[in-house]
Amino acid sequence: MKLLILGGTEFAGRAVTESALARGWDVTVFHRGRHAAPDGVTSRIGDRTAEDGGGLAALADGAWDLVVDTWSGAPSAVRDTARLLAGRVGRYAYVSSCSVYVWPPAAGYDESAPVVMGSPDAGDVPYAEAKRGGELAVLDAIGEGRSLLVRSGLILGPWENIGRLPWWLGRIARGGDVLAPGPRETPLQFVDVRDLADWTLDAAEAGLNGPYNLASEPGHTTMGELLEACVAVTGSAARLRWTPAEAILAAGVAPWSDLPIWVPWSDPAHGALHGLGVGRALAAGLRCRPAGDTVKDTWSWLTSIGGTAPQRPDRPRVGLAREVELRWALLRGLVARRSGHARHPSGSACTG
Repeated sequence: MKLLILGGTEFAGRAVTESALARGWDVTVFHRGRHAAPDGVTSRIGDRTAEDGGGLAALADGAWDLVVDTWSGAPSAVRDTARLLAGRVGRYAYVSSCSVYVWPPAAGYDESAPVVMGSPDAGDVPYAEAKRGGELAVLDAIGEGRSLLVRSGLILGPWENIGRLPWWLGRIARGGDVLAPGPRETPLQFVDVRDLADWTLDAAEAGLNGPYNLASEPGHTTMGELLEACVAVTGSAARLRWTPAEAILAAGVAPWSDLPIWVPWSDPAHGALHGLGVGRALAAGLRCRPAGDTVKDTWSWLTSIGGTAPQRPDRPRVGLAREVELRWALLRGLVARRSGHARHPSGSACTG
């Protein structure tokens, strides 16, 4: 197979590139040259956002069996690329997002759920509209029969440049009391970036088309299992202090951004983020590795690059600010002294 990956040097694009190389495919990576492409690929340098219209010049010739596109910016960039390549590619796989569904979708939603409005001609628009516009751009230029829309849920794993799992690993590696959002049994759903890459290439090679929600089955792991795995792989002496969701919210700590990955179990957003219906992808061969493997391999990658994860410039940093956590720890200590004892940090009788 001849693959053209648009991106290919970071996170999802990097995982797709590595998966294709492992299969012995002929891989061309089109990127801006800001990060080194993996060994064994052909690099073509260009910038899809170039205002002079020449950013795609490096793609003026060549033909490929498959294009994989992970773009999340202006849909017009997907439109221009897809139109340029339409007559020279076999299939076009676009890594979209479950954010394209009207928010918040009910838990268990599948690919038939209502989607947001989008335009393939749009410039900079909010993330959900950008991903939907990108889908429409691919469908318009390539056609439904040759287009695969990978609507991913939460993506974790090596090469993550958003900072969610790396933040938890880094925080737990520092040790001490760690604010752990309860209850421990809160179910989580995500897809390891390598499983996403493998499934995308398998599905495209098999000739699949249309939209597929892509994540593990709901309840793949829990908040407790995930954070305890972080403690184990880092070898940390950190103490997870399980705290009720209502106490966390009352303190002004924001789910998802201050405490990455987590949203309260009772919040409708939990069903939208961790209750994705993935039956279609599972029936089409999706297999997800254990959450502990994702944690272990992310930590191995993180330590191999010095412990500091790369950060996408177009995404805000995530994670609880140290000063906020220090205020929480101080409050916890004051409460413990006033009551004369500290409640056990595990189970339902959580410290607040």
